[in-house]
Amino acid sequence: MSFSFKTKNSLARLEFEDEITRRTELAAFVRMNATVKLVGLNKLKLKFATENAAIARRIFSILKNLYRIHTEVVVRKNRQLKKKNLYVVRVEDSDVAIQILKDSGMIFELADVFNMDYVVPEELIDNTELMRAYIRGSFLGGGSINDPEKNYHLEFVSHNHIHARDLSEIINSFDLNSKIVKRKENYIVYLKESEQIVDLLNIMGAHNALLEVENIRVMKGMRNNINRIVNCETANLSKTIDAAIRQCENIQIIESMIGIEKLPPNLREVARLRIENQEASLKELGEMLTIPLGKSGVNHRLRKIDKIADELRGKS
Repeated sequence: MSFSFKTKNSLARLEFEDEITRRTELAAFVRMNATVKLVGLNKLKLKFATENAAIARRIFSILKNLYRIHTEVVVRKNRQLKKKNLYVVRVEDSDVAIQILKDSGMIFELADVFNMDYVVPEELIDNTELMRAYIRGSFLGGGSINDPEKNYHLEFVSHNHIHARDLSEIINSFDLNSKIVKRKENYIVYLKESEQIVDLLNIMGAHNALLEVENIRVMKGMRNNINRIVNCETANLSKTIDAAIRQCENIQIIESMIGIEKLPPNLREVARLRIENQEASLKELGEMLTIPLGKSGVNHRLRKIDKIADELRGKS
């Protein structure tokens, strides 16, 4: 079961607060998911299709509660969904289908002709709870969220650019920053930032999904920090090893050309310790000296040894 499917499954089981919330969520379903079929002069049929049984039950429940009708639910295999079940909720009664579309603000009559309208009516989203319901219905009707273990992406697929614009504005009224992109014949309203996706899940009421995303964000953050620390330590270790190899080579140049004994006592002691302890850090070398020194003091002496070796190379 995908992360998106689990999220929708959880949302589809939320309780409704009142009738207007049901109506608003249904209006979102209609715009995102419904198929309207003309079956005669000013006669229509309505169909909703989903691969999620919980969503189908939710649509069935809303229609029964609001319109007191018995709708037909058909289950069939969907070839496009790898033979998964496809649940189709049908409204065969033309008068009811027309009333649903009118209540959703999807159609209006002009000169005895039905005209489609994708603008979201103000009365359906005139407070925060109704806006939450509309976003939730839109997600259930045509949204998806990627597995946060892979990447952060939440989107809504709308068939109409006017509706996509309105949906984006509703989402952004919660201080989010959704954007719209056209994909083939559809308009995609999307979020890609993990914090904004978490906020939107909270707005819709998908609290289980929210907690899962937050846990994954924390784990990813910890892994990234560990990787940074390991990379930093590896880089520092490489620098230490490279420096130790260079220092030993310089000391060997001095030994072969003039002998370490020709060095001043303070440099001679550091040179011998470095040859005998090639894996030691500057701090460890400093602690081995007769009169202990800090890292900067040891580094200063080794730089002097490097300079002497460079001068000897120039004379050879």
